[in-house]
Amino acid sequence: MTQKYNFLFIVSLILALAVFSSCKSIKEPEHVETYLDYTNDNVVQNEIHTIRTLLETDCVKALWRACILKNQEIIDECKAQTILQLDYAIENKDYYEAARLTDSLKAAGIELDSKYTQVDYNSLIKEEIPGSVVCKEKLPQTIMDCINATVTVWVDKGLKVENGAGYADIVIGSGFFIDKRGYIITNHHVIDSMVDPKYEGYSRVFVKLPSDMETKIPAKVIGYDSVIDLALLKVEIEPDFVFELGSSSDLGVGDKVSAIGTPIGLEGTLTSGIISAIDRKLTTMGSVLQLDAAVNSGNSGGPLIDENKKVQAIVFAGMLQFQGLNFAIPVEYLKQELPLLYKGGQLSHVWISSYGHTKKIKAVKSGVEVQYVMPGGSAFFSGLKENCLITSVDNQKIESLDQLQFYLMSKSDRTLISVNYTDEEGRECTSPVYLEARPENPLIKIYESDLLGNAFLPIFGMSMIRSSTTNRRAYSVKTVLNGTSADEMGFSENDPVTVQDIKFDTENDYFLAQLYVQRRKKGFIDVSLTMGSYLDSPYYF
Repeated sequence: MTQKYNFLFIVSLILALAVFSSCKSIKEPEHVETYLDYTNDNVVQNEIHTIRTLLETDCVKALWRACILKNQEIIDECKAQTILQLDYAIENKDYYEAARLTDSLKAAGIELDSKYTQVDYNSLIKEEIPGSVVCKEKLPQTIMDCINATVTVWVDKGLKVENGAGYADIVIGSGFFIDKRGYIITNHHVIDSMVDPKYEGYSRVFVKLPSDMETKIPAKVIGYDSVIDLALLKVEIEPDFVFELGSSSDLGVGDKVSAIGTPIGLEGTLTSGIISAIDRKLTTMGSVLQLDAAVNSGNSGGPLIDENKKVQAIVFAGMLQFQGLNFAIPVEYLKQELPLLYKGGQLSHVWISSYGHTKKIKAVKSGVEVQYVMPGGSAFFSGLKENCLITSVDNQKIESLDQLQFYLMSKSDRTLISVNYTDEEGRECTSPVYLEARPENPLIKIYESDLLGNAFLPIFGMSMIRSSTTNRRAYSVKTVLNGTSADEMGFSENDPVTVQDIKFDTENDYFLAQLYVQRRKKGFIDVSLTMGSYLDSPYYF
């Protein structure tokens, strides 16, 4: 049971001595996107041509660009094409596509005829979603019933050879029923070999019931999310008991919980404890729960239940070398993602190519402060800039980055959302923003899209400007964000920095920068150091 922990702190200097799978010398991008000047007629005509070209392949993206251009003739063209596709989706009962197109038209401020608004396609989708309807006759009444609603997930990877001898290569995890049709929730990392395109070996997934551990029941992977570490499986049996999904928002520090699973192969094991913390940043999106209930290898994917026998979280990680430090994914994330998991395949998260933090005014959360916008990204073209404050999305109030990330979890790429924000001059603004697929390594995308001095802001929390016309590696610190790696390392404005080398370790998801610096807070003593960051971060959105 493994899980990477994205704490966004400085990587130890020892890492500088490691051997990296790949590396890059310092290289600025050949072209950095700039804001379009719509007062220039040539720019406008080029954009109209771009929009009409997009209309052939992605009508929603074309509609978005037309709305930004504010050319009513082009907006009407894009609207007509989008509605044609909506009619086709409705005719074929493709409610996922109908919901995406309807939501996008609404975000663009397009008023739809009543025949499109009288049906809520998102509700039609949810009617079939596992776990959306409580199966009262199969709800566990006793702890033993809860154990019988939990399964052992058994991944058979054939044989492995060690020291000339062959051994059975088995991955054991846990899971639990959420629907009487045989749908099961587990962790993605338990069944990773089933869906990893790079894995070339043998792999088959089964489940075992606590009442019959001798029988392996074939299971099918329906959908999975490697970022939040969730997977939806299905078996062709009707379970005796099915869990009800609760609400982790009801949990607080100190509340009693119980974990059920198959630690080190011991099926049907129940351990109890309390919630130790509710906002740990261990994944690249959202926060997870910390608990002190005993968790061991094999517990992954098992349910964390409350005293009412409702699932409040999914166990996904334990720090075996530290007693009582274990973690679980809040059930709200599962409920938010179930429609997309049920749709099937790999769940692709979305982003608007930005970086920021929750804005607090006198300790009160007031929105998401945009601290960086990647050139060429959707937020960039929509007009969002540094120091903007996002306050609502699709008329839903946003007070924190966690809330924004949570909302985006339910959205598929190639969809428009309506973002309300306060700009750097204090004006209230609204803009449609196009949701792009979140890259596997957002840091690399940022590095390749912007100048190094700007890219260091979302990477380490400091922006830099060139300080020499002859030495392209010499910079001066322009801005340092509080609470970031640069702040923790004692950087401050105007500190001289020479970037000596840039390295990527894509196998371990690290970015490393070797710097030669003079820090005012450290008495301007010359020092060579290495700073590191993961290739993804919960602060990219």
